[in-house]
Amino acid sequence: MSTWDEPLGKGPLRGKTAKALEERLDLHTLGDLLRYYPRRYDRRGDLTDLALLREGEQATVQARVLDAKRRTVPPRQGRRRMDLLEVVVTDGTGRLHLTFFNQGAYHQTRLTSGRLAMFSGRVGTFKGRRQLDHPQYELLDEDGSEVDRARAYADEIIPIYPAVKGMDSATVGRAVEVALGVVDDLPDPLPPSVRGGLGIADALRGIHRPETDKDIGAARRRLKWDEAFVLQLALARRRRAAAELPAVPRPGADGGILDAFDERLPFTLTDGQREVGDLLARRLDSAHPMHCLLQGDVGAGKTLVALRAMLRVVDSGGQAVLLAPTEVLAQQHHRSIGAMLGALGRAGQIDGAEHATRIALLTGSMGAAARREALLDAASGAAGLVVGTHALLQEHVSFADLGLVVVDEQHRFGVEQRDALRAKAVDGRPHVLVMTATPIPRTVAMTVYGDLDVVALTQLPAGRAPVATHVVPAKDKPHFLTRAWERVREEVGAGHQAFVVCPRIGDGDGDSAEDVVEDGEDAPLSVLEVAARLSEGPLSDLRVEVLHGRMTPDDKEAVMRRFSEGTTHVVVSTTVIEVGVDVPNATVMVIMDADRFGVSQLHQLRGRVGRGNLPGLCLLVTEAEENSPARERLDVVASTTDGFALSQEDLRMRREGDVLGDAQSGRSSLRLLTLLKDEKLIEEARERAGAHLEEDPELTAYPPLAAALEELLPEERAEYLDKA
Repeated sequence: MSTWDEPLGKGPLRGKTAKALEERLDLHTLGDLLRYYPRRYDRRGDLTDLALLREGEQATVQARVLDAKRRTVPPRQGRRRMDLLEVVVTDGTGRLHLTFFNQGAYHQTRLTSGRLAMFSGRVGTFKGRRQLDHPQYELLDEDGSEVDRARAYADEIIPIYPAVKGMDSATVGRAVEVALGVVDDLPDPLPPSVRGGLGIADALRGIHRPETDKDIGAARRRLKWDEAFVLQLALARRRRAAAELPAVPRPGADGGILDAFDERLPFTLTDGQREVGDLLARRLDSAHPMHCLLQGDVGAGKTLVALRAMLRVVDSGGQAVLLAPTEVLAQQHHRSIGAMLGALGRAGQIDGAEHATRIALLTGSMGAAARREALLDAASGAAGLVVGTHALLQEHVSFADLGLVVVDEQHRFGVEQRDALRAKAVDGRPHVLVMTATPIPRTVAMTVYGDLDVVALTQLPAGRAPVATHVVPAKDKPHFLTRAWERVREEVGAGHQAFVVCPRIGDGDGDSAEDVVEDGEDAPLSVLEVAARLSEGPLSDLRVEVLHGRMTPDDKEAVMRRFSEGTTHVVVSTTVIEVGVDVPNATVMVIMDADRFGVSQLHQLRGRVGRGNLPGLCLLVTEAEENSPARERLDVVASTTDGFALSQEDLRMRREGDVLGDAQSGRSSLRLLTLLKDEKLIEEARERAGAHLEEDPELTAYPPLAAALEELLPEERAEYLDKA
């Protein structure tokens, strides 16, 4: 009896084939091979007269061998000596040449003069002659009973497998054929109560050796359901486990700092902000840790919602931490939270309010004195709010009573880093709120973040100005770029300011994440290069400054302060200003080599302008060719400012990667399921998986299901997901 985890080398496949499958395609077990599905299907082609063949078409012909000759092709530079068999066939309407490489002796013994056969392949030409290179063929008898067989052969569905050098589709197909011989003994991974359609054996035959298109459709539906159900089962188990962990309830307090903060707000909360705030309040009041993903479009007010949750924790006697991915963003959060709180954030100072707390900032490059003060405020509990970067994760950083961890842009932090901060809670686990400024399609959110409660802010605050976006084809129409700099000058002349963003720093060091492309003819534009050009050319009478990640924290802070105060007209920057930076007077965003950025990143950069009541302008400068994939991305960004619509387009263009464990390596857990197209299937699987766990929490009733879950989510991935 064969099992899914039976090694290929010990099963029906042995020797060189098993070794090649392991080395070339990373396939190690029978299950790996049987779930290496065809990427498409082909047919040999209609049975065609030789006189009617057309170059480039896939065709099958019935013909008789006229002649077959072998010859040796001498070696050439970069190519070894080659054995060549050239065969001429005819069906009475014309002639066709067949060429076989390096297996001439074998084919010559079969394709003897006068032999009748069917040949299939793609028609090509060589020296004016029609030919098939290394065609497939099947020998025919001479009794005249082969007509139906010939037509069936021509119409047979041929699976085409993903191939790599040294392992072509045909070789994979033959290995699968052998493996299918033992498929009857494979246990079905799903219990009868949740199976969809075909049994697993029939589904595997249907996808690998279909007789009709209906076979392919039925097989794909069953195998997609397997992926969706087992994946959602894994996430449902994580949700159940997280719901059972202990946490300190944070119910807030009437008349505390949160109420005082709400009273001093100069605007009214949107319905969405209030609704999400009430939901978070209920989660914080639980004796089990909150795990929420707060997503929203640029400018939806996520930071305000998060701050209100943090103040509720402070009112409950605890502390809240905001973890930011960059020092620029951490400093921006510290400034903006301080500005929003005013006297409520100046506890212990002369002008501090009655219910005030203290806001501490901790980054890796702070001076020793400021660092010691921040560490003391966090450890003693004097600072109810702590904002920082990766520096917060260090062992010597401690808290008096960590109640809430807010993570801004979770994807910027590794699992181990996030877990290190959560471990600093003294009693139980802290509540966790993850914020992302990159809207996520609903199906991706429910899958990738399946162990989180996903809440979304879809309503923008009143008064947000529109942002117009245009593509500037600098290569084809250089005068468009000239006009772009004129628009910058016009906005500055009207009392406004501008950002110019470049893909890299450009100081030649090359060891920064912001300097990912080395110098050369195709190197993208750099901050230092563009700033020098602008200062000496079209913006020579404006105050231009640079901002990038290699500058010292004090220098970065000084640049942003001068820009916020209006002293600087134009900041030329890397993507350090991508999220969080809030300068309402900035109205223009020029993105150089915009095709080097992804859709979501472009949308985030665009969100740095139009943040007040002034309309914004975003110019996407590119040298990409018209109708190229790069230009398609830019046109999509220019077509809408709806971040949720852009996220759908981004997923459509990029496809999803692995949704469990380390998405940066290994094969995807999803081979057929597509998050964008299979939303209804994923929703149904989510409901059925939850119901199944209610009936069988330990998955003991049907062992093959537990084995399938372990294969999808082995111990190291389970640990990863648990920490995440």
